[in-house]
Amino acid sequence: MSQYSITCVVYRGGTSRGLFFNKKDLPNDNEIVKRIFMSGIDSYNPSQINGLGSGTSHSSKVCVISEASIEGADVDYTFYQIGIDEEVVDGKGTCGNLMAAVGAFAVDEGYVEAPKDESYVNVSVYNTNIKRILQIQVPIENGQAKVTGDYHMPGLNGTGAKFSVSILSPGGGKVGQTLPLGVKYSISTKNKTYDVSFLDVVNPFVIVAAEDLGVKGTELNKEISLNDSLLEELDDIRVKMAVASGMAKTVDEAKQTPSIPKIAIVARPQDYITSSGKLIKADEVDMVAKMLSMGKFHRTFAGSGLYCMGAASLIPGTVPNYYARERIGRGEHIIRIGHPEGVTEVKVALTADNKDVDYVGIDRTARRIIKGDLYIPIEAKQ
Repeated sequence: MSQYSITCVVYRGGTSRGLFFNKKDLPNDNEIVKRIFMSGIDSYNPSQINGLGSGTSHSSKVCVISEASIEGADVDYTFYQIGIDEEVVDGKGTCGNLMAAVGAFAVDEGYVEAPKDESYVNVSVYNTNIKRILQIQVPIENGQAKVTGDYHMPGLNGTGAKFSVSILSPGGGKVGQTLPLGVKYSISTKNKTYDVSFLDVVNPFVIVAAEDLGVKGTELNKEISLNDSLLEELDDIRVKMAVASGMAKTVDEAKQTPSIPKIAIVARPQDYITSSGKLIKADEVDMVAKMLSMGKFHRTFAGSGLYCMGAASLIPGTVPNYYARERIGRGEHIIRIGHPEGVTEVKVALTADNKDVDYVGIDRTARRIIKGDLYIPIEAKQ
């Protein structure tokens, strides 16, 4: 026997796709579990042709779900970013897009009962990566998570049932504070000194102004991705900020963890063309942004990045706050973030002193794609 099998479910959540496992189905040996993840996705080839990835960061993901470990939660959720053409299983960050699919999985797998006379059920999830509670409103139909609906989200053609995800007290999950270096921090590369903001909201992000990098921030990804000097500069900023924030002791150590902190660029509201050729007008957005994930420009924008960018836009003094359309008043705000595939609305509320984040939220769609036996080469078990 050259292979063995393990039960696996594939879900799309938002603009990400991942392999989902029940923790009880996985072996107790962490090294074997890592090899299962790398083989299942295929971290060994750039195309990931020998597994279920597709050579992009937003499809090279694994989620593990288990019985809740804390009171008040229905399930635990642990996320792993899997390497592309490198043997990496990184559980230091999380995935905001797949959170919607976690809610669907909890219902579909029977962790949470779906009342037959209700149109949705609230699922409480403990995200072990960031040690925060997620509240997910899951649409239901016939005892399962509903798939079809009339909600359209950027980055996907067609519509689906709307999942509403909220994260309570999302700041400081990885480094202990939302703004460990203050609202702005100066960082120098061999080329220039930049004023950036480092925020830890859902995932740690470094945010830098597009104009400081000599770009508009509205360039098509297929064009800006050819700018090797820009990619190198952004990664230099990212790894140096990892050290400055205490996430890594050295630049070399930071380079060994490519998934976090992530880095994004922000620009003022302006007209731009999406990757699909649609015109977005300046008055339709509160800011324009792009982000990198695993060293490449993200096709859309990671859910965790949308949360972080939206929250930062409201905190006085941050780089996004300077470039975003001004918002006045307390309470919940809807921040419209223009990204390469369109516009996404993020719900954000600050604490009473306007210095931290009370909660963030976003609407997504999700779909179970397949459930079955995932075959793993036997050598991955040795």
